[in-house]
Amino acid sequence: MNPVSIAGRRSIFATQWFDLVAKQVAGDPSPHYSIATRDYVSVLAVTSGSNIILVRQYRPAVEQMTLELPGGHVEEGETPEQAARKELREETGFLAQDFLPLGDLAPDTGRLGNRMWCFFARQAAPDPSAAFEPELDVEPIIYGKSLRELISAEPSFSSALGRATILMAIAGGHIEL
Repeated sequence: MNPVSIAGRRSIFATQWFDLVAKQVAGDPSPHYSIATRDYVSVLAVTSGSNIILVRQYRPAVEQMTLELPGGHVEEGETPEQAARKELREETGFLAQDFLPLGDLAPDTGRLGNRMWCFFARQAAPDPSAAFEPELDVEPIIYGKSLRELISAEPSFSSALGRATILMAIAGGHIEL
């Protein structure tokens, strides 16, 4: 197979969250479209009592309430770990000393050009230094059921990216199913 190269690219639509990019692949007359957005983070945080820290929120893209791992964008000048720590605190009010990097993934190789950085945070506990005010429309959940039940019996926990973070933690030997 011959190597493929990008002959040109241009942003055809821009928002504060993403750009829609038309890419011209050498030898193909039709453009290929992708979304350029910031990298993001996903955090599997577990308390000393083995409870999983989740968030519940309405997602307009899928038009439903979802259960998700805490996460968000890596802002300009932040490292992925700094973003992961910030998102866990902002969304749940929890902190953790140990943030173990699990790796980074391409969230959707067909349409997205960013990376998702996955972390495992053990011994997560409420931040004792400040009163926690949850973000608007983001409800922190202390999930007391098993990890197996979360991924097999919770229909609102449907994010492939959250499930991938969990799989990476299991494969790395950080948590058991």
